Amino acid sequence: MARGKKVQTLTAEEKLEQALVPEGEQPYAIPENWIWTQLGYICKVQNGPTFSGLNFPYLDVKTLRGNKDFIFKSKGALVLPGSRVILVDGENSGEVFLINTEGYLGSTLRLLDFAAPNNAQYIEYFIAQHKEQLKKNKKGSAIPHLNKEIFYALSFPLPPLPEQHRIVARIESLFEKLDHARELVQSALDSFESRKAAILHKAFAGELTAKWREKNGVKLESWEYKQLEEVCISIYDGDHMAPPKREFGIPFLVISNINKGYVTFEETRFVPEDYYNSLSETRTPQEGDLLYSIVGSFGIPAIVKENIKFCFQRHIALLRPDTKYLNYKCFWYIMQTQEVFNQVDSIATGTAQRTVPIRGLRKISFSFPSLLEQQEIVRTLDSLLEKEQHAKDKLEPILDHIALIKKSILARAFRGELGTNDPSEESAMELLKNLQTKKKRR
Repeated sequence: MARGKKVQTLTAEEKLEQALVPEGEQPYAIPENWIWTQLGYICKVQNGPTFSGLNFPYLDVKTLRGNKDFIFKSKGALVLPGSRVILVDGENSGEVFLINTEGYLGSTLRLLDFAAPNNAQYIEYFIAQHKEQLKKNKKGSAIPHLNKEIFYALSFPLPPLPEQHRIVARIESLFEKLDHARELVQSALDSFESRKAAILHKAFAGELTAKWREKNGVKLESWEYKQLEEVCISIYDGDHMAPPKREFGIPFLVISNINKGYVTFEETRFVPEDYYNSLSETRTPQEGDLLYSIVGSFGIPAIVKENIKFCFQRHIALLRPDTKYLNYKCFWYIMQTQEVFNQVDSIATGTAQRTVPIRGLRKISFSFPSLLEQQEIVRTLDSLLEKEQHAKDKLEPILDHIALIKKSILARAFRGELGTNDPSEESAMELLKNLQTKKKRR
């Protein structure tokens, strides 16, 4: 029998040296009683113990985000309340969740095993700070997943344990104030949408132009009630065949190019001109057409304001209004009303990604006045909603600013710049030594 290679045993000092980040590789300066180590020495990604025969909730990402009822299973990796788990597959891999109930772990999640004694919340905040880096460095192509090697190799600033507790308390205090501010801003933005819906309802119930009709001798009974297919020249979605891609050429729009309620050509894809020329007129937009999202984030209309060559994916429908019935700007407002959206919502099919069928969309109905009164409605709505939009435009950047402040707080926290460090405390080197000793005893 051939002899195997002798395994080299490292001394305690060598193991400790191995756990430290060399001075030349340390990302930035930290307090003297902190040390640089690697995340892998502090935190491991584990499968968790498997149990069967017990009826427990299945904790997948949707459940943990609070928008899905429990599904119960009788086998799986068991996690306990107070545990932290990390998403390892998909677009948001690297996201951490705190478990509040005993249950079985979803297949895209893994248990985070923290070396004790350490503050788990401190480590979670560190992982959150590096989430974008982890997302950019996923492994695999079909289903990208967390790159454990990069996760474990992250340089980790380790403070003494009491300082970890103080940092977490300071972060939570600051975040609580910021979250309160964000809630106030979000509430104001939500009220904007409510006010907008109420204004649109009044407009197409004839209330906003009541005085105009009285002045011009027009009766409300003059309004017509028709289906979408009766007032549009054509209603078609994008080509169902996947188009050829090019680095340059004719812009090919997707829902993200219209989901703000207007057409944008930022970060657009491109297709060759011969593909564009092969499309029918019903799928080549013209000035005055409406693009309408029909898959996923459905129900968003956007006006085509210029005659620019472009095409669009099948998740978008092109609505070409008949100008003898509809002013295109008034049509855009009509398609934003809650009454229209409720009809569209009622015909959407599917669960994971709901889809509005073109056949059903053509049957959507609404009331509208004469072209002359439509002009007055547009004038009134433009005036009212412009003021609302101006207020909204001032509020929306505040949400981004709050997110940036949170990132700044985390960056300062891991540099020891939150004013919480006590330089007289024992160095974190002793904490790392204790961790190495406990690791040896396992």
